[in-house]
Amino acid sequence: MAQDSGTRTLISHSQLSRGRGKVIYWTLLVVVVAGFTLVFLGPLYWMVTGALKSGQEIAQTPPSLFPKDPQPQNYIDAWNNLALAKLLFNTFYYAIGAVLFQLVFDSAAAYSLSKLRPIFGNAILALMLGTLMIPAMVLIVPQYVTVLDLPILHINLLDSPFAIWLPMVANAFNIFLLKRFFDSIPEELMAAALMDGATSLRTLWSIILPLSRPILGVVSIFAVTAVWKDFLWPKLVMPSPETRTVSVGIYTFAGGTPMNVVIAASVIAALPTVIIFLIFQRNIMSGLTTGGIKG
Repeated sequence: MAQDSGTRTLISHSQLSRGRGKVIYWTLLVVVVAGFTLVFLGPLYWMVTGALKSGQEIAQTPPSLFPKDPQPQNYIDAWNNLALAKLLFNTFYYAIGAVLFQLVFDSAAAYSLSKLRPIFGNAILALMLGTLMIPAMVLIVPQYVTVLDLPILHINLLDSPFAIWLPMVANAFNIFLLKRFFDSIPEELMAAALMDGATSLRTLWSIILPLSRPILGVVSIFAVTAVWKDFLWPKLVMPSPETRTVSVGIYTFAGGTPMNVVIAASVIAALPTVIIFLIFQRNIMSGLTTGGIKG
């Protein structure tokens, strides 16, 4: 029977069904999967177990795979000594604001480029995507100067949440994702809404956004993780101890804190993003793939 060209691979099914071919295939598969698992989960395992070790065990060479005398007290010390409750609250507050700002402004920009199609819309989109080629470090200085003296208003945004929220609004990647998803929404729905007398804003609110929940969820997750893992920018614009994010706070207190306690604080700081990914991983995949489906 001829093999279907749609399922053809580098190795034919007949070769895989033979004894030697099957052994080689499964051996390579196990080696590749184990290698990637070690690369991605190895640092997480070291972090979680390191937080349970004593200071001497952390510093010993070679490192031990398991804590000889687990010390869960390290997590309590990290929570109390590093004021993690305040740091996590600040970071969560900045993340929620970033999500709201991006959903409002990036959705409006993507809707305009996808459905309203303004003059020079493709050129504007190309310029937006071109900013993705600029290294983030290059933009630090002009962004910081802008935060020090906001043009026209002449406001200093240091220690203000807007110093984090406003730069995150101009996210070309999220606008592109939203536009691609909006492109997949049939034009017939737009025409029907227009015939019913709906305005462009009403169409966006009542038709486009309800159909775009998967990609809106993806953008929200991207916004949360971007705020949560960012370090350099919050360190520059949030110098006050009362406004620091969790990554900046842990770095600041690390100098006079035992290493095992710092690692325990890092585990606590990483938990929210890990939990968010485990809960919404299906939404991430569906949101990224649904945009390519027409009709």
